[in-house]
Amino acid sequence: MSKHEEALSCFNENFSCSQAVFSAFAPAMGLDKETALRVAGAFGGGMGRMGETCGAVTGAFMLIGLKYGQTKSDDRAAKDKTYQLVCEFVERFRERNKSIMCRELLGVHPGTPDGMQTFKEKDLKNTVCAKLVRDAAEIVEEILR
Repeated sequence: MSKHEEALSCFNENFSCSQAVFSAFAPAMGLDKETALRVAGAFGGGMGRMGETCGAVTGAFMLIGLKYGQTKSDDRAAKDKTYQLVCEFVERFRERNKSIMCRELLGVHPGTPDGMQTFKEKDLKNTVCAKLVRDAAEIVEEILR
């Protein structure tokens, strides 16, 4: 199973977009799946349903940091590489989806009762979010190579 298929499978098991993307890759990078699910748990719905940065995107950001992130105070090269790869990811994600903002991608605010009702009525989880999870997983997989 490919990583984007793993991410979609996790997403279809009622985990959030951030959990799906992050947990599909994290075990291969030394972080067990349960811990990955916990770490990414607060980022779904644009960070706790605030409609901010898409959870699939933040899941990818965490993966980039997990692989390339700075661990020594004087390692400017690691910080610069991490930020450069985050910018590359965002550029590629925006090419496919026009935005990285959850509420813009969905056309509703997931943190409001009306937004959640519309989210459910329009089946945005399956019609929009699943594509975003797939896109994020495909792009980050290429970046992590």
